[in-house]
Amino acid sequence: MAFNRADSATYLASLLARSFSRALQERAHKLGFAPGQFPILLELWAEDGLTQKQLLDRLDIEQATMANTLARMERDGLVFRRKHPSDRRSQQIFLTERARGMEAAAKEAAVAAEQSLLAGFRRFEKELMLEYMRMALANAARSGDPC
Repeated sequence: MAFNRADSATYLASLLARSFSRALQERAHKLGFAPGQFPILLELWAEDGLTQKQLLDRLDIEQATMANTLARMERDGLVFRRKHPSDRRSQQIFLTERARGMEAAAKEAAVAAEQSLLAGFRRFEKELMLEYMRMALANAARSGDPC
């Protein structure tokens, strides 16, 4: 059986992920954050003061990647760290005023990026695509494959 890239979900998902990232990157750059920082920002907008371990658990990111991303975010004035009040080994990550102030614009940028890539989709097609993506991610989680 010949391998056809156009029929490969793995290949197409990789291209799609890069396309979404590029579409967000253009918009995010104007606001002062990178697409790789967006998931962390989303988690902290939902619950500020998480530890690095909590972020790792929620986002399934490699430890080294998380440490580097948080260091860049701290350098760029998006987050700051504070010692955890009850666990001396942990630090909590907090958003700066700058990062809190960009929440609405950043979420609008993400929606605009999504809309640009899903232009022409009917509502039910977008909903089906999202459902299929969630199903595939749930399968990956059950099988232990990295998401």
